[in-house]
Amino acid sequence: MSEKRERVLKAFKGEAVDRVPIGFWHHFTEESEWLEGFSNPKIIEKNLKGHKTFIKELDPDFVKLMSDGYFAYPNPVIGKGKTIQELGAIKPLGADHPWIQEQVDLVKKIKADFPEDIVAIYNIFAPITYLKWLVGKVAGGDDEIASYLAEDKATLKKVLDVIAQDIAALSKRIIQEAGADGIYLSVQSIQGGAVSVEDYQEIIAPSEVAVLEAANEVGGINILHICGYEGARNDIHIFADYPAQVFNWAVGPEGISLSEGREIFKGRTVLGGFENGKSGLLYTGSKEEIQAETKRLIVESGKEGLIIGADCTVPSDIAVERLQWVKEATL
Repeated sequence: MSEKRERVLKAFKGEAVDRVPIGFWHHFTEESEWLEGFSNPKIIEKNLKGHKTFIKELDPDFVKLMSDGYFAYPNPVIGKGKTIQELGAIKPLGADHPWIQEQVDLVKKIKADFPEDIVAIYNIFAPITYLKWLVGKVAGGDDEIASYLAEDKATLKKVLDVIAQDIAALSKRIIQEAGADGIYLSVQSIQGGAVSVEDYQEIIAPSEVAVLEAANEVGGINILHICGYEGARNDIHIFADYPAQVFNWAVGPEGISLSEGREIFKGRTVLGGFENGKSGLLYTGSKEEIQAETKRLIVESGKEGLIIGADCTVPSDIAVERLQWVKEATL
């Protein structure tokens, strides 16, 4: 086992490390391509080349493998259904579906280009996210989900449980066959305030927990990402008991520091600290400012059970040297 790999796995497990690892990532395709990569070699090749360049330039402690192109879960019932009753006819795609197989192949190809033995975590979305993107055409999906829940909770839960079967199968195959070390499961509260915490925990949470449990079953060491992308807000307490090993959320917008979050997540490892957007320190600050903030985060949170990173994906045009400055400050 390489020294880098050993360090990251220890950090994921909350064990003592010689230095705090860092973890940053960004998309390698355009937003318009995120839903369009299934059986689209041009987009997938763009994603593959992006990973290779990023790893070469940054020399990362570990890699989050981006699932760019596969954001659209291709279930035909969701593609045709408009009402919750129509969606209730959903059946699983099955573990051998091409959408799953292509992602297994993608991870194998990315890992084949690794210059060294490093931890690799694959990006996967919660069942509710795949659903809301399709029924709401990416924007507006939260309103649709709130409407479904108000109309027929039981059928919505059934739909999510079926999607979860496929995402669980994807997670297992990514780890067992493609060699990923785990998954990075992106979850998000339903925006707009129309869905209560109780309804989320009863109807939506079981499908998310099922995916994490599937990854755990096959030895995955997993990150739960509570997504604050483009200003989304979350009640991170909803996810306090999810069976993940590492937790990541929008520290600034949620007003919950890394050390406070570690308490919420029962002492498990936390990841983050920097705002990911173009107005944040990571994108705009000087080397001195970025390194001072890195050191402050380590002092505040302690070296154990900590990975320095960002709230979410950083801008694709960020200068790699800015991420290297963070790494330098942990040495």
